[in-house]
Amino acid sequence: MMSDYIIVYDIFDAKRLYKVRKIAYSYALEGQKSAIEAPLDRTLMKTLVRELLEVVEDEDKINIIKVSDAILLGRAKQINYEHNGLVIV
Repeated sequence: MMSDYIIVYDIFDAKRLYKVRKIAYSYALEGQKSAIEAPLDRTLMKTLVRELLEVVEDEDKINIIKVSDAILLGRAKQINYEHNGLVIV
């Protein structure tokens, strides 16, 4: 089952930052700088975490937060997931 996640990262090395950003954005719907929104199921989450662990060091920080009850402001839209596909309403 797909769920919406916010991925926030603070990476202390420019090369690692580029690699983390590239990995994270490959799963993202949208994002800004070091915070992105990504729809993930269990398999995608495991793959994402495995890919990130290959890049990050102890000094880096990545938070992956499941969005359950979002408060939407401005142009934000609720995303519904149906049959492993995205339907944006």
